[in-house]
Amino acid sequence: VGAIVFPATTPSKGSIPSIFKSRSDLSASGFVETPGSSQYLPDAPQVSAQTGGGSQLWRKEFWVSSCFSSAPDLPYDLGFYSKDNEGSWFRSLFVHKVDPRKDAHSTLLSKKETSNLYKIQFHNVKPECLDAYNSLTEAVLPKLHLDEDYPCSLVGNWNTWYGEQDQAVHLWRFSGGYPALMDCMNKLKNNKEYLEFRKERSQMLLSRRNQMLLEFSFWNEPQPRAGPNIYELRTYKLKPGTMIEWGNNWARAIKYRQENQEAVGGFFSQIGELYVVHHLWAYKDLQSREETRNAAWRKRGWDQNVYYTVPLVRHMESRIMIPLKISPLQ
Repeated sequence: VGAIVFPATTPSKGSIPSIFKSRSDLSASGFVETPGSSQYLPDAPQVSAQTGGGSQLWRKEFWVSSCFSSAPDLPYDLGFYSKDNEGSWFRSLFVHKVDPRKDAHSTLLSKKETSNLYKIQFHNVKPECLDAYNSLTEAVLPKLHLDEDYPCSLVGNWNTWYGEQDQAVHLWRFSGGYPALMDCMNKLKNNKEYLEFRKERSQMLLSRRNQMLLEFSFWNEPQPRAGPNIYELRTYKLKPGTMIEWGNNWARAIKYRQENQEAVGGFFSQIGELYVVHHLWAYKDLQSREETRNAAWRKRGWDQNVYYTVPLVRHMESRIMIPLKISPLQ
C-alpha cells in the first residue's frame, strides 16, 4: 500500500536516483529505503490505516522517468492510496521541497560569471504611426549608446510580423545589474535629447509595458549576428513555483536546438509579470524555422522535454519579428 515499486532495471540498493543528490534529499521528500530490497517507499502510514472500512481506493499509473537516467521510458505504478489523503501525501510527493536556507531560485538559475540584467519593452504603436516610430527610434537610440559611460547596450530591436500587430519589441542589456540600471535611469533624466525623444514617441503609442529579466545559465548569451534573419520570441507563462523544474528540463534539452545556431537567448522575469520565460530564436526564414523545429522531434530526448514542461505552462505565445536597421541582431 502506497509503494512505488520499480522494475529490475532500476538502480540497485544503495544507489540514489539522479534527481536526488543525497539520502537526506530522499528523506526530505518522504522516501524511506525498504530493508533488503531496492525499492523506495513514500512514508505514508496513514494510508495503510485507510485500506479498510469503506474508504474509496484509487489506483494510479504515472511516468517518473526523469528521476532515473537508467530507465528513461518505464511506467511506474503507484499502489493503492486513499482518496481522503490525495490532497496531502500524494501531491506532496511531486512538490519540490526547497530548503529555506538555500539561495533564491533566480540565483540558482541565472549565470554566475556575469551580473547582466536585461530589460524587454513592448510598444503597441498606432497603426498609422509605425513608420514614423521606426524612423524616430533608428535616429535617436544609437546616439544614446555612444556614451561609453552609459552601462547599457542594445541587444535587439524588432517589429512584430506575426503575432500582435503594430508592435515594437526592444531588448537591452545592463552590464552590472541593478546599479547599472539605476545609473542609466539617472543619466537619462538629465538627457534633453532623450526627454524630447520620449515626448515625441508618446504621441505615437497606444500602450507600453516592460519586464526586467535574467538570463538562464545554460542558454547562449545574445551576441550580434549578421542577417538577414527572422526572430521568434516564444513566451511562456508558468505556474507559480515551477521555474526550477522548467530550468532543470531545459538545461538538458537546449543541446537539441544548437545545430543550426538558432538559439539566441533564454530569459526569465524578475520584475513585471512574474514566472514568465522568454526564448529567443533566429531562423533564415519561416521554412527554415519549420524544418529546424521538425528536426528536433527526430532527436531522442526532445519529446521528453516537451512532455515534462507542457504541464508547467499556463499560457504561451509566439511572435515572429523582423529586426530594425539599428538592431545588433540582424
